[in-house]
Amino acid sequence: MEMRPIVKIFLALNLVAITVLVFKYAELMVSPGKLIFDHRTSEADCFACHTLFLGASSEKCVACHKVDDIGVMTTKGILLEKKKTAVPFHQKLLLQDCVACHSDHMGVAKFRSFQKFSHGLVETSIREKCVSCHQMPADQLHRNVSETCSQCHGTDKWKPATFDHKVLDKAELAQCISCHKAKVPSDKLHSQVSGQCGQCHTTEKWKPATFDHNKFFVFDRDHDVKCEACHTTGDYKKYTCYECHEHSPSKIREEHEEEGIRDFENCVACHRNADEDDAKRAWQSIRRGVPYQFGLPNTENDKKLRKEHDD
Repeated sequence: MEMRPIVKIFLALNLVAITVLVFKYAELMVSPGKLIFDHRTSEADCFACHTLFLGASSEKCVACHKVDDIGVMTTKGILLEKKKTAVPFHQKLLLQDCVACHSDHMGVAKFRSFQKFSHGLVETSIREKCVSCHQMPADQLHRNVSETCSQCHGTDKWKPATFDHKVLDKAELAQCISCHKAKVPSDKLHSQVSGQCGQCHTTEKWKPATFDHNKFFVFDRDHDVKCEACHTTGDYKKYTCYECHEHSPSKIREEHEEEGIRDFENCVACHRNADEDDAKRAWQSIRRGVPYQFGLPNTENDKKLRKEHDD
């Protein structure tokens, strides 16, 4: 369907009007917003920063903002009363590309970088000095580590960090809760445990834990008790069987000496459960110098003991 002449004339007039307005009032028609305060003198002179059809260029930026003077003096050569300590990296940039990070139009966010700063533009020697531009966190963890942020953090984003516990000293490694307080388990077992997480867990990952209590003692019959019933000092590498039921020091001594056993302080050497017969077989095996394999059926252990005796 052919367009009517009146429509063509109307569209042509609109195009002419828009063209005139763009050239007459460029700052109103195409400007993304008012200039920042220090550039207000160029409000009506777009070509002070822009090149026709090419846009803003870094060459025009550095014509006023001498790279060596950034953070030291103004564009008019006046020394700054207080030097800006967060900008010296401009002198160490591998490439002068001001518009890659800066826009002098306020737009919706004043002087906001419209592209994420690439740390790859900075010389390697400066890239390792993060605190020259970024403020060091003041929490307890960061107070005890060096300023080599790249040990844990990347330049793309602050989190997540790939933290390596090797950067901590031994004293700090033992204080897990100082950093992981919000993640302390609240289950029945952990509520009875002291802060020595390293007794069961590693710094590589929380699960699986390396602890299996059945390797040391089985919670059978009357032994399903709280941890502190046996681990009275809070150190779970130490235990005692005294003061429980008939387990008084005098009675244990008497019963063991009747059997000719005088080394009875390390109870779990023979007692790994409530089965007294299993403990006797373990003692017989130890006395012969044969390691007793706890967990094997009684008949298998008996066969092994008889074989060792015959040999």
